[in-house]
Amino acid sequence: MPTLGIGTWQNTDPEECANAVATAIEMGYRHVDTAQAYDNETAVGEGLARAAVPREDVFLATKVWIDQLGGDDVVASTEESLSKLGVDYLDLLYIHWPAGEYDAEDTLAAFDDLYDEGLIERIGVSNFEPGQVTEAVETADAPIFANQIECHPLLPQDELRAHCADHGVDVVAYSPLARGEVFDIPEINAVADKHGVSEAQVSLAWLREKGVTAIPKATSETHIRDNWASRTLELDDEDVSTIDSIGRTERQIDPDFAPW
Repeated sequence: MPTLGIGTWQNTDPEECANAVATAIEMGYRHVDTAQAYDNETAVGEGLARAAVPREDVFLATKVWIDQLGGDDVVASTEESLSKLGVDYLDLLYIHWPAGEYDAEDTLAAFDDLYDEGLIERIGVSNFEPGQVTEAVETADAPIFANQIECHPLLPQDELRAHCADHGVDVVAYSPLARGEVFDIPEINAVADKHGVSEAQVSLAWLREKGVTAIPKATSETHIRDNWASRTLELDDEDVSTIDSIGRTERQIDPDFAPW
């Protein structure tokens, strides 16, 4: 799984979304993240088709929404996602939240079926707390590959990241820029000034130092390029310690059905 991808949450304008995906892929991105609930899988598929890159070179992920997590619904909705995206398989399929129709045994059995049929190459979970990660790992026949969670310098998720590591589960960070909050944090400002880069690059590089894959949303070529440049930013131990010392815990995404 490429450690930097492009996220598409709230990118619902079809042309803007397709253009962003195509621009990112042609720039070098090889990881694209979407979801049934984003209502943009068709546009994401259009972006994939526009980019002059073979399908097998792009790591493509989507997520099953909470009202489609019954066994039969998982299969039917995933087949619909494949059709909208214009692809034959998914590199990674997530359970979007452990909520709604989610039942570990029933839901994961359906994911196992999709895995066995070759329609998905990896099973993921999203917004799972430690106990739910353990339950999923112990319930699914196929490996649980990743847990996609909100993670950024204002929500480092140390305990959950450690738990995932202990269970062989990768961590993928959504909202890695804390929905823009990182631009106003003095510690991040200082590290950005030191290196002559943006606060976005600092936050993405910090996540990479923590072994976390990031999928920042971006629509303009300028922001897509700036995020991409974070790959070459090397933070030293002092930089990482400065960011670690922020000491704030601010969750940006907190729906009523969240498990915490």
